[in-house]
Amino acid sequence: MLFNSFSYLLFLPIVVALFWLCPQRFRPLLLLIASYVFYMTWKPIYGLLILGLTVMNFAFGFFLNKSTKYRKLLLGLAVASNLLVLAYYKYAYFAIEVANDILKPMGKSLPDLTMQILLPLGISFFVFEFIHYVTDVYKGSQPVKSFVNFALFASFFPTQIAGPIKRYQDFIPQLSAKLKFDWANVDEGINLIVFGLFKKVIFADNLSAVVQSAFQTPQLLSSVDAWMAVYAFAFQIYFDFSGYTDIARGSAQLFGYKVPLNFNLPYLASSIADFWHRWHISLSTWLRDYLFIPLGGSRCSKIFNYRNLFITMVLGGLWHGAAMHFVAWGAYQGIMLIAHKEFQGLMKNFAWWPQFAKSKAFHIFSIVLTFHVVCIGWVFFRADNMNIAMEIIRRLFFVGQYPAGVTAWSLSLPSVHDPVVFLLLPVILGVLFVGQLVAGKLASLGLASPYKAPTLPRGWQAVYLTVMICLLIAFSPDGSPKFIYFQF
Repeated sequence: MLFNSFSYLLFLPIVVALFWLCPQRFRPLLLLIASYVFYMTWKPIYGLLILGLTVMNFAFGFFLNKSTKYRKLLLGLAVASNLLVLAYYKYAYFAIEVANDILKPMGKSLPDLTMQILLPLGISFFVFEFIHYVTDVYKGSQPVKSFVNFALFASFFPTQIAGPIKRYQDFIPQLSAKLKFDWANVDEGINLIVFGLFKKVIFADNLSAVVQSAFQTPQLLSSVDAWMAVYAFAFQIYFDFSGYTDIARGSAQLFGYKVPLNFNLPYLASSIADFWHRWHISLSTWLRDYLFIPLGGSRCSKIFNYRNLFITMVLGGLWHGAAMHFVAWGAYQGIMLIAHKEFQGLMKNFAWWPQFAKSKAFHIFSIVLTFHVVCIGWVFFRADNMNIAMEIIRRLFFVGQYPAGVTAWSLSLPSVHDPVVFLLLPVILGVLFVGQLVAGKLASLGLASPYKAPTLPRGWQAVYLTVMICLLIAFSPDGSPKFIYFQF
């Protein structure tokens, strides 16, 4: 069941109505059943996979809390068990492919295994939540006593498929809180859902036509085409994923629950480090707390600090997908973060630097530069393989042969000429501006600082939502592809 499907628009209000009609003590059980129904509409057998992992990690949490002698061994078993499940479903084919590449020069190969492994939706997200749980119990946090609450923590349908990655210390207490129906939660939830759908259907899905045509035939692109396609993907993935997160947060809000904020205007970041504080926040903080810091973090020599940073980002890239282009994307991010740290250290030697770094001109330059650094990285993320990625990189930097009749400065990508694509930029800017105004957060765009813009009256919010829904109907493409992060 997809958030942008008609079935979800029926499913959600039914569950919300039942939730508020249900006695308090039965609400977590109701949401648990609804969450399994939501997941099993895709492939019922994988409901047993989530249930099995839930039982296993609930038991590990209990034993980690009770044991005094074998706690480190239990933690190792818990983390290894979760990672083995993830590795089997997500990395089996990749491991075989890498092994065959290594054996090929020797004239050998692994047997042709006729495995039919279908990647379970959201497995990377709920495995990370389980690892967070057992690790924090090992460190001294109290385990969850109610199996129903624990099972709901892992399977809560708004965050089940693509996050945000929750922390159980934040989510579990909400299940026991005595919630009362509040129209303010309904207003905020519906606003988030409609705005998220608008991002996904109008922006991301229309931009996907430009991206798809470019990445399918990179050898036919001019350099201008390549940059147009990369810019298009940068906004496609942002609106696709942040749109999903908005719908997830809005859906949770209808039940009176809060889930983590996952994006904070990432393309206004002034450095690559700042970008990772704003992009996919729940993943970047997870990688920091459960990978970078255990590796040694920054409390070590510079070379080991850089090693830890590089390993963290490479594994973060591999988490996104079992392919070399995802590994390359992670490695690129690691190298850029290291380069940023080196640049900062170098510039500290100049007396004029601190004052210049605070200037508005440099801040704007830093935002533009960071955006383009991120865009180059997106090439590896979006490409189907390294050959396509490198072909587009060559085009971006005006290297290589262009097809007959095409120059570096041609605009030959057919989908770019679609009138809808031309309309997207002003519509994007207008909707973002008004959306922030509706949410009372105009100051976060730097346009109303230092005061906070007032929230629009409910009547104007209703007009705004009506206009958004009309635009959704008028400008939605013929088919809406699944959310990009569903594949992870």
